[in-house]
Amino acid sequence: MDRRSLIIGYLLVAVGSALFSSKAIFAKLAYLERHDALLILAWRMLFALPLFLAVGVFEILRRRRHGRPMPRRAAFLWAIGIGLVGYYLAMILDFSGLLYVTAQLERLALFTYPIFLIFIGAALFGMRLTASSVIAALITYLGLATVFVSDFAIGGSNVLLGTALVLGSAVAFAIYQLVAKRYIGEMGVALFTSVALSAASVTTLLHVYLVRGHIDTSMSAHYFLLAAGIGILATVIPSYFVNAGMARIGAASTAIISNVSPLLTIYFAVLLLGEDFTFAHAVGTALVVGGVGYHTWRELKRPAAV
Repeated sequence: MDRRSLIIGYLLVAVGSALFSSKAIFAKLAYLERHDALLILAWRMLFALPLFLAVGVFEILRRRRHGRPMPRRAAFLWAIGIGLVGYYLAMILDFSGLLYVTAQLERLALFTYPIFLIFIGAALFGMRLTASSVIAALITYLGLATVFVSDFAIGGSNVLLGTALVLGSAVAFAIYQLVAKRYIGEMGVALFTSVALSAASVTTLLHVYLVRGHIDTSMSAHYFLLAAGIGILATVIPSYFVNAGMARIGAASTAIISNVSPLLTIYFAVLLLGEDFTFAHAVGTALVVGGVGYHTWRELKRPAAV
């Protein structure tokens, strides 16, 4: 691959990861008006769904115009199923967890998904479990435990519940990463992302409607701006950017560049939300980012060693 394409890939992942990092900040600001995970999820998807559908329709029409074959029906069904696990389920768990934990702890817990990917991949997909992977996992979860213990001393059982929910979200996203690659290759980044995220959006809206019977519209204009921000800036744009970048530079390089995500979340959580950043948070953050970074660095080195 030429240097220009690699640079574009790096930029896409860097910008996408930075935008993804704003999700927790938008949600926490929205919770100041309505402490309601389902409500902000519903409005997130109401803003995001039209754009996902538009891109999907455009991609299908473009394929037909150029005489390119459509993916198999099974691929579409798999994309829908993957979207329900990796986005719908992951979102419900993540936003519910954010009700109970800080934006900093949420991002660090969610950022452990590559470690879950290692062990799930070894257990179910025949991936090789290496000593460096185990070391990376120990470093990462030591860091998460450091932050958790610090926050638990203040928040108690709520922090335990919130962390468990976010870790569940990380597991769902790890499964998505393990299964999605094959179908991204068959369908292309734009079409796969559109199908998977549209399915997740529709299911989320049905979930809210079945639970609540309606979607509340009585919030302030400020709330709707936050919902638009989380739907477009923190969902639609980074979804396409990161997937497109990953297609150019690979999953391991993508994971390393994504290290910027928790750091930016922590910065804005302190700046905009007034969250505390203690010595324990600094140590825990360094260990989590270091553990994931060490794992992905070893993954990058492995092909060269073969």
